Amino acid sequence: MAISKDEVLELVNQFPDQIEIEELIYRLYLREKLEAAEADISTGRILSTEELRAESSKWRR
Repeated sequence: MAISKDEVLELVNQFPDQIEIEELIYRLYLREKLEAAEADISTGRILSTEELRAESSKWRR
């Protein structure tokens, strides 16, 4: 997933003057995962609670 330079700068500007590199990397990672989840929701790629339970019960067998 791509992110524009402006979006990166906006994210960086939200941080204090000193930040750990790991925190920045984590925030970029989290943003990517949240955007992917929102895309899944908007396209209907989700499972109901019942569907999830049925799928997960297969894993225990």
